[in-house]
Amino acid sequence: MTFIGAFAVLFLCGILILVALRLGDQRADGAEWRRLAALQPETPQRHSDQLIVGLPEPARRYFSFMIEPGTPLLRVAEIEMSGWFSLGTRDSPSYQLMVARQILAAPDGFVWAMRTRGGMAVSGSDSGMWTRFRIFGLIPVVRVGAAPDHTRSAFGRCVAEAVAWTPAALLPGPLAIWEAVNDDTARVTVRHGDLSQAVDVTVDRDGRPVAVSFQRWSNANPDKVYRLQPFGALLSDFREVRGYRLPFRVEAGNLFGTDDYFPFFLADVRTIRFPWAAPGPG
Repeated sequence: MTFIGAFAVLFLCGILILVALRLGDQRADGAEWRRLAALQPETPQRHSDQLIVGLPEPARRYFSFMIEPGTPLLRVAEIEMSGWFSLGTRDSPSYQLMVARQILAAPDGFVWAMRTRGGMAVSGSDSGMWTRFRIFGLIPVVRVGAAPDHTRSAFGRCVAEAVAWTPAALLPGPLAIWEAVNDDTARVTVRHGDLSQAVDVTVDRDGRPVAVSFQRWSNANPDKVYRLQPFGALLSDFREVRGYRLPFRVEAGNLFGTDDYFPFFLADVRTIRFPWAAPGPG
């Protein structure tokens, strides 16, 4: 076999391995998506003011705004979005157009599948168990598996996003404890197994959550070392979805509330749905 022929065989083998890896990742995405979707309660309780009696005043305002009385308490949501995602730094953000779809089932997990448009196309997914992205649909550029640091960081994201899109998952109970920070901010602490995350929710006069902030376990810093550092989001463009009032505009980033804040995620939600087969009459 000639050198060129041997190189062609090796190249083809490499492509086949990358294709097999991508297909395996896609199967894992689908399996985790289905697992989380199955966590939607079949016969959900319906919301009432009795469920928020005794909460701190800003937390009561939050739930009163976010969930209409009588709404089925569905804690699994599927979200489609588009917008801008930074592949760079605060000084050189290199924002790319992106589209993404997500399933969120706090506190159990999420899957966020994204692809950029234009330039060097990046695609892949993020979850509580992995972060996997590739360029041109094949070449891995980020590939992180389940590890304590990654799991802890992802859990923070999961709880914070529940504030925005699945408020029913944060109603008070043994795993979600609310306390007041000040007249306009409440703190929810969510526990799931060995994980715990506190998130501050700042509401306006009507109870609309305009900002979400927390100390996230993250290595998004010059030292690339995992540590607690500020993370947060601004929420706007609230719309009604099946008895919920949810934000359709999100700006989020690292070092929230500091001079070094970097909003690397700018998303406009296209649709939010709650996968649930409502029981028929009788």
